[in-house]
Amino acid sequence: MKNQRSINVTIGLNGEVEISADGYKGKSCLEASKFLEDALGLSTDKRTKKPEFFQQETVAQRQTT
Repeated sequence: MKNQRSINVTIGLNGEVEISADGYKGKSCLEASKFLEDALGLSTDKRTKKPEFFQQETVAQRQTT
């Protein structure tokens, strides 16, 4: 079973926006949330990286003969 992936957007009462990408490993979270950062005009220099960011995403490969 694959991990469920989600992108959560939280808007605080003060208007501060927080994007959280859950279920991603490595830099794939950056690619997945980029469209929201761009659309909302968010600065990327305030990112907080979760431990999963530093893990490598594994990709299953099939070998055909």
